[in-house]
Amino acid sequence: MSKSIPVYLLAGGRSRTSRTLDPLIQKILEEGLKASPSVAYIGVANGDDATFFHRVSNLLKEAGAGEVIHAIISSDEANLEEARGSIASADMIFISGGDVDLGMRVLEEKNMVWTLRALYEKGKLFFGSSAGSIMLAKYWIRWRNPNDDFSAELFPCLGFAPIVCDTHSEEDGWEELRGALKLAGSSELGYGIVSGTAVKVYSNGRVEALGGAVNRFVQRKGKVLRVSDVLPIQ
Repeated sequence: MSKSIPVYLLAGGRSRTSRTLDPLIQKILEEGLKASPSVAYIGVANGDDATFFHRVSNLLKEAGAGEVIHAIISSDEANLEEARGSIASADMIFISGGDVDLGMRVLEEKNMVWTLRALYEKGKLFFGSSAGSIMLAKYWIRWRNPNDDFSAELFPCLGFAPIVCDTHSEEDGWEELRGALKLAGSSELGYGIVSGTAVKVYSNGRVEALGGAVNRFVQRKGKVLRVSDVLPIQ
C-alpha cells in the first residue's frame, strides 16, 4: 500500500488572471515524473458533459498532458468496465467540477468508489478542480430541503485528501464551508481554496498552498472562526 503521493486540489472558478491556473496544472502534471502524462478525466459531477470535457481537456493538454481520456460513467449506457480500464491505465486521474452531491451519488451508484480507492491506495496521483476537489476531500454539506436550513447534513466524499475544503467561494464568505464545519461539531480545520490557487495535501493531513494564500477556518464552541492563512512555501 502506498499513500506517499499527495492529492492536489485546484480552486477552479474565475482566477485572478487569465493564466493563473496554467502553471499550477503544469506543476501537478510534472509531479507524475513522466513527460506528457496521460490523464483519465472523471466528469460525474457535471453529468459527463461533453462541452465541459473538451474545455478541460484542452486546458490540460496546453499545460503539458498527453492523452486525456474521458472515462464516461454517468450515462445509463456507460461501459463501466471500459471506464475502469481507462482510469486504471492512465498516469493520473482528474476529477472535474460541477455538483459535489451529484458526483458522489453517481460514483456510489455505479460502484466506482472502490475502484478509485484501490488506485489511490496503490499510489495513483489524483487531482481535482472546483467540485472535484471537494469530492477528493473528506465530506461535504447538503440540504434535504433547500428551503429549510435545519435540513442540512454532511455526507462522505472520497477522503483521499484528509481535510475539509471549499473552492472559489471567497465572495460569499465561504458560507457552505462554515456550515459544514458547524455540523462537524469539532475543532477540525476547514480550507477555503481561493480562486486561482490550489493545495497539495499529504496523507497525514499536511497542507501546502500553491499559487497564493489559502483561507483557513476552525469551529470553536459553535462558532466558525477564520485563523491564519496557509501561505505558499517560499
